[in-house]
Amino acid sequence: MPVGTQHSELRTHFVAWFRSAAPYIHAFRGKTFVVAFGGEVVSEGQFIALAHDINLLNSLGVRLVLVHGARPQIEEELTERGAAIRYAGGMRVTDDDALKCVKEAAGTVRVEIEALLSMGLANSPMAGADIRVASGNFVTAMPMGVLGGVDLMHTGEVRKIDAIGIRRRLDANEIVLLSPLGYSPTGEVFNLSLEDVATCAAITLDADKLIFLMDTAGVAGEGGDLLRQLTTAEAEAILAATATLSADVGYYLPCAVRACRKGVARAHLISRHIDGALLQELFTHEGIGSMVSEDPLETLRDATIDDVGGILALIEPLETNGILVRRSRELLEMEIDRFSVLEYDGLIIGCAALYPFPKEKAAELACMAVHPDYRGAGRGEALLEYMQVRALGKGFKQLFVLTTRTAHWFLERGFTEAGVDKLPKAKQGLYNYQRRSKVFMKKL
Repeated sequence: MPVGTQHSELRTHFVAWFRSAAPYIHAFRGKTFVVAFGGEVVSEGQFIALAHDINLLNSLGVRLVLVHGARPQIEEELTERGAAIRYAGGMRVTDDDALKCVKEAAGTVRVEIEALLSMGLANSPMAGADIRVASGNFVTAMPMGVLGGVDLMHTGEVRKIDAIGIRRRLDANEIVLLSPLGYSPTGEVFNLSLEDVATCAAITLDADKLIFLMDTAGVAGEGGDLLRQLTTAEAEAILAATATLSADVGYYLPCAVRACRKGVARAHLISRHIDGALLQELFTHEGIGSMVSEDPLETLRDATIDDVGGILALIEPLETNGILVRRSRELLEMEIDRFSVLEYDGLIIGCAALYPFPKEKAAELACMAVHPDYRGAGRGEALLEYMQVRALGKGFKQLFVLTTRTAHWFLERGFTEAGVDKLPKAKQGLYNYQRRSKVFMKKL
């Protein structure tokens, strides 16, 4: 392939991707995301690339709360000091010596993160960045106590998150950085888990997203395939039935469920090993990891006036190609009560309309479309079934459709071809003989 042609295709692909990301850019502006990652992201040099992505999200108006871990740094400190490394029930036993190591490690990681977020080198993704990072005593903690007969000493759990203080910093366009440390009203310091801090912060802030960066790609199904979308009920079933979950999924999936049950809109589990994983998860249709939500992401419902823009964006390419009859925004607004939509995570990915002919107890199924990126997964059938049920509910006995491209699709779903003379009289008078659409009918 000639170099010029290759570059042209790359530019075309870039433009198409950028345009496809526009709805997410609009949707995420002003929203609060809590992003949690282990100390390995810093110790293994991955935070430099992550800082670039955090800078981009910040520049797009996303309100960011970062929660870091420090497990490998703590282990290194304990080893250097010759101190004992003790766990009970998966929790670190934090004695006085261990607490000193926790403070050292957490402080070191925090400073490294702040330094990397302060970069502004020319000819780099951080060029022109002006990130301000806020950290401090935003987390009030209490002791975990005795677990399985073992006193965890300075290991604690979150008691309270200072939501007012954090929001004040976010309102000032700062990124808030939370360490796995908490403080008591009596001045004690407690070692906390990053997942506890992140989950409590997301719940308290009523965050739009809670994102965990972890070692694995996400939640795997029985066959090992990545499960890209899970409801909280489905996630709980996996936790109850699967005894071979990876360590990270075992830590983070319960937190994702808890957060979504408490009002966080979405929780994401993605790999820390994939460059740009955060951007790929947030700005592409399919994502790259596993997403958990309280309710299914996909819904079929009757359209509202707020859906007009989404419907127009969906049908305009089909109108341009002559597949659908052109509709103006004004006409669509007037007829919106005739439409139903298929919505996926806030995006309109399918639509159809019913036009009534009461005298013949018939309805026309019109303007039926599914976004190209979401075809082939039974969504067309689901939309057709929904419209048939809607038509029956309105007392219609027959459904008909006029199409120039999808004859076989309707034939395979119980429609039969008919002549124009079989249409309702009022529709016959509106038939466009230049388009020469084929007529298909189905008894309900």
